[in-house]
Amino acid sequence: MSAGDKIENTGDKLKGKVEETVGKAVGNERLEAEGTADQAKGDLKQAGEHVKDAFKR
Repeated sequence: MSAGDKIENTGDKLKGKVEETVGKAVGNERLEAEGTADQAKGDLKQAGEHVKDAFKR
């Protein structure tokens, strides 16, 4: 996994966590759901990178 990909994936997860937390704090279900989705997107990208790395070996 390249450093850029890792940073991007971590950024998606962090952005999602912030959105989810803010959504919960203000009672905005849409923002909370978007945050959860962004976290899942970051996790999926990271898992894909791990699979690619496994096949490179």
